[in-house]
Amino acid sequence: MNPVIALVGRPNVGKSTLFNRLTRSRDAIVADFPGLTRDRHYGNGRLGNKPFTVIDTGGISGDELGIDAAMAEQSLLAIDEADIVLFMVDARAGVMPADEAIANHLRVNRKKTWLVVNKSDGQQEEIAIADFWALGLGDPHAIAAEHGRNVTALIEHVLEPFPEESEETHPDLIASGVRIGIVGRPNVGKSTLVNRLLGEERVVVFDEAGTTRDAIEIPFERRGRPYVLIDTAGIRRRKNVSLTAEKFSIIKTLDAIRECNVAVVVLDARSGLVEQDLHLLDYVLTSGRALVLAVNKWDGLEQEAKEKMRADIKRRLGFADYADLHFISALHGTAVGDLYPSIERAFASATAHWSTNRLTTLLQDAVSEHQPPMVHGRRIKLRMAHQGGSNPPLIVVHGNQTDALPDAYKRFLTNTFRKVLKVRGTPIRFEFRSGKNPYDNNADASDREKARGRQLSRTRESRRNRRRG
Repeated sequence: MNPVIALVGRPNVGKSTLFNRLTRSRDAIVADFPGLTRDRHYGNGRLGNKPFTVIDTGGISGDELGIDAAMAEQSLLAIDEADIVLFMVDARAGVMPADEAIANHLRVNRKKTWLVVNKSDGQQEEIAIADFWALGLGDPHAIAAEHGRNVTALIEHVLEPFPEESEETHPDLIASGVRIGIVGRPNVGKSTLVNRLLGEERVVVFDEAGTTRDAIEIPFERRGRPYVLIDTAGIRRRKNVSLTAEKFSIIKTLDAIRECNVAVVVLDARSGLVEQDLHLLDYVLTSGRALVLAVNKWDGLEQEAKEKMRADIKRRLGFADYADLHFISALHGTAVGDLYPSIERAFASATAHWSTNRLTTLLQDAVSEHQPPMVHGRRIKLRMAHQGGSNPPLIVVHGNQTDALPDAYKRFLTNTFRKVLKVRGTPIRFEFRSGKNPYDNNADASDREKARGRQLSRTRESRRNRRRG
């Protein structure tokens, strides 16, 4: 097993900055804003042939109430599951009461702990670490995470007891698998759903909009199949977004949507459909992600409210009628397990591959059933089709005058292909190209013959003109 390193400390001591440095990423949001990180955030690191897993955690102050208490609980869980703890303190602030409380907890739990004095740039190391000997956790190590000073030396020292990995095997620390993005407006129950899907209190849940501030990736297995679950921050209307931290959160959420395989869009049955739900769905569809709809907080809803919600969905979400729809209660677990078959079905459809022969036959059958219209006295011809990509599936159709193909006929083709190919949960995109058939070996010869005919006609016309002259 690869060693697991947990980064713990007070808020705003630079844990997320060090996390990004060790994982060589920008996965953790960094800003001069205490309490930005709230959940356990996992990442991969490697030093030479020594891989490791890093856990970024929320800050612990020792006097947490409300959401901060839930955040601190996540940090303590990270300490429990780690092999090594990097206890980070701030050289500029000196020893604080919360530092002493964390140090006491680490001593009681007898965790292998390294005391890391961050933000020591601009100071002599001896002076930067002097006050922190009093914490009784051994030698303090002075670093500057933002600039990388002494970080490599620290990790070399920390990983020294662990063996190197053989060159033949470089397994991913975070399991690959279907990437599931849980997205929606603030306070619709996304984090509650994530915990229910995982079967544990993995992310902070609190009755307050905006609890999740980062896109948290959680690898797990279910019935031997790997998944990566992504809990995202809720997206509010742009006019309501003022904090810089929230703007960063929204960017991370939009990135998570683009990078997931299947987006589970969570709707709130009690507040009903709102414009922000439609905007978010439009972004998911524009990104080409496979889609599953989950209407949360369904338990205990009055029958009249249920009927109204169903009617609104049918009337306003017709553009996403290819997606499976589930009415769930993340809090009580009602129908949550039914999401997995829909996720699998959507992923399979999004990544499916079909032969050119099958797609062309299907196109010809569709054209035989319902021919394209006439344009300027000529029938639009659709000759062959092949697959141009997946996730989402892209079908490339070749023919003549395809630029003039009406939207209604394009919808007919989309519905026909979706029905016959049994595509569910993902959009299908079509690209129409006019010109020769790239798979027709006789096309070049035919084009040359036509060109000769045109040249001969021009020559004859020129001769007739000279005679008249």
